[in-house]
Amino acid sequence: MTNPQFEALREQAADAVTEDDLLSVYTGLVHEDGRHEYYFGNDTEAATELRETAAIQLGMLLRVLADRSDSSIDEITDLAVERAEEMQLR
Repeated sequence: MTNPQFEALREQAADAVTEDDLLSVYTGLVHEDGRHEYYFGNDTEAATELRETAAIQLGMLLRVLADRSDSSIDEITDLAVERAEEMQLR
């Protein structure tokens, strides 16, 4: 394993998604063979709450990726838009 902290983080994330007070959950998995899986759910029926929680999750991911990859948020956002357009999600 290239990143020795990855296993600990994976276990921490698995524990966190079992908490009772969650409002929104998104987990995106990328496998070594290139497969993609995602799990996205919100404890709401309201479109405005769904947009807000999804935007918060997206913002958190963009911020972390930009910081860790030494890229700007705009660079990460542009790349994410390109990849999202390429994906054939079911």
